[in-house]
Amino acid sequence: MTHSGQRRTPKAAKTNSVFKKVVMAVSGIILVLYLIAHMIGNLKVFAGRESFNHYSEWIRTIGEPAVPSQTTLWIIRIVLLAAVIAHFWAAVSLWRQARRARPERYVSKKAVAQSYASRTMRWGGVIVLLFIIWHILDLTVGAVNPDGADSTPYDRLVASFQNPFITAFYVLALLLLGMHLRHGIWSATQTLGQSNKRRERTVNAFAIAFATLLTVGFLIVPFSVLFNIVD
Repeated sequence: MTHSGQRRTPKAAKTNSVFKKVVMAVSGIILVLYLIAHMIGNLKVFAGRESFNHYSEWIRTIGEPAVPSQTTLWIIRIVLLAAVIAHFWAAVSLWRQARRARPERYVSKKAVAQSYASRTMRWGGVIVLLFIIWHILDLTVGAVNPDGADSTPYDRLVASFQNPFITAFYVLALLLLGMHLRHGIWSATQTLGQSNKRRERTVNAFAIAFATLLTVGFLIVPFSVLFNIVD
C-alpha cells in the first residue's frame, strides 16, 4: 500500500517539472542577455587600449554620483549569480527527476530523437561553469593572469590570450557554450509556449544562427590576440 503523500501524483509531478523548466528558461534568458552585452564590450578591444580600459572603468562607475562606485556592477553580479544558481539547480533537479522516473537506461538510443547538443548539455554545462570561474580569476580578478592583478584590463586580456593553451581552453568552452545555447534557445521557446510544429524549423534556424553569431563574436578576440592582430 502507498500512503498519501508518499508519492507525488502525476499532476503534481508535472507541475513541478514545468516550474523547473520555466526557472531554467527565464534564468537562461537573463544569462543570454548578459552574454550579448559582454560580447559587444569585448569587441571594444579593437578600438585600442585606451578605449577598452575606459569601457572597463565605465562599467564600475555606472550610476555615479547617484550611487557609490560599483553599486550597479554589484547588482548585475548578484543577479547573474542568482541566475547561474537557479539555472544549475533546475538542470540538476530535472535530470534527477528524469532518472527517478526511468531508473533503467534504454538499451539503445536513437540519434534522431536526441541531438548531440542535447546529450552533452549536462557535462558541457559543467565545463562552461568551470570556465566561468577560471575566466573571473584570470581576466576580472587577475589572480591567475600572467600580468597579475595590478595590470590594466587590456593588458590582462592580451597576456592571457597570447598563451595558446589558455586560448585553446577558451575556444573549447565557447564551442560547448554555442551548443548549449542552440539547444537552450529551442528548449526555452518550447517551455514558454512560443513554439509549435509549424514554427519549429524557424526557431531551430534562429537558434543555430544566434548561437553561431555569439560564439564567433567571442572567438574573434582571442584569435586576434593569438595571431598578433591585437597586441
